[in-house]
Amino acid sequence: MNLNAPEKILNNSAPRSPDYSQKDKPYHESVLLEEALRWLAVRPGGVYVDGTVGLAGHAQAILEASGPDGFLVGFEWNESSYELALKRLRPFGDRFVLVRENFAQIKEVLEGLGKVPVDGILLDLGLSSFLLEGSGRGFSFLRDEPLDMRMDQRLPRTAKDLVNQLSRLQLEELIRAYGEERFAGRIARAICEARRKAPIKTTRELAEIIWQAVPASYRRGRLHPATRTFQALRLAVNRELENLKRFLEQAPEVLKPGGRLVIISFHSLEDRLVKQAFRHDQRLEPLTKKPILPSPEEVSRNPRARSAKLRAAQKTVEEV
Repeated sequence: MNLNAPEKILNNSAPRSPDYSQKDKPYHESVLLEEALRWLAVRPGGVYVDGTVGLAGHAQAILEASGPDGFLVGFEWNESSYELALKRLRPFGDRFVLVRENFAQIKEVLEGLGKVPVDGILLDLGLSSFLLEGSGRGFSFLRDEPLDMRMDQRLPRTAKDLVNQLSRLQLEELIRAYGEERFAGRIARAICEARRKAPIKTTRELAEIIWQAVPASYRRGRLHPATRTFQALRLAVNRELENLKRFLEQAPEVLKPGGRLVIISFHSLEDRLVKQAFRHDQRLEPLTKKPILPSPEEVSRNPRARSAKLRAAQKTVEEV
């Protein structure tokens, strides 16, 4: 099948991936907002970090709750989200600073700003609706877009590079490790077969290859068959798990004794890293025995919140 010719896909006799493009229209709502503020224990005059500002929903709420003299350091490495967040937070004047860096740089940035130690740190590891639906970078198979997937255009490799340059075994390992995809082998083989005919360039091409590669029964599941592969590519392109590990090593060093660390994760790979760090890092005391989940009302209002898990920890009063 010539993946550069849409009419070939349309006329193919094999079952096609359904059109999801009209579902889940773009919107933005911060997940577990009240719960995040409560576990951060935000107070007037405190100094806080939002490590994943996005469109600044959590950041705005922290600034409001810490007024009139609280301060926020925000991290946002996507250039478009950075500009939108800067505009949204401008009414708070000199009570915040927004840096275009990844949260993995937290120690270096805070020390450079002279803002160590801080009272609380928040991470929301979810991908915003803005990036999924409005960035044009191929984060979702719901749109036909170039296979980029970089949150920060300064990153060197795109999803297109990985899909077209990795060996079959490397692709299989990536999809299985980062996507927890049981059909990783079949999908990797199908990708390699397709790219021998022509480079794979768009999300539609890749989603169709995956759709055809998996068993028919798998196509009838709750998730689109491409979901886990797209997750795996995004995690790899942006080094998301590596960045989270670096952050978890540094975060206790920049917290005040008694300071709070609150992390909202959306899949098991992230949550496992957070859970292990909170359990084994002797500088931290877990505050949530089990993860805090969104209420049924929030999930009904914002279906993308359904997989969110919030965990909170506190820096021990005395260093071990």
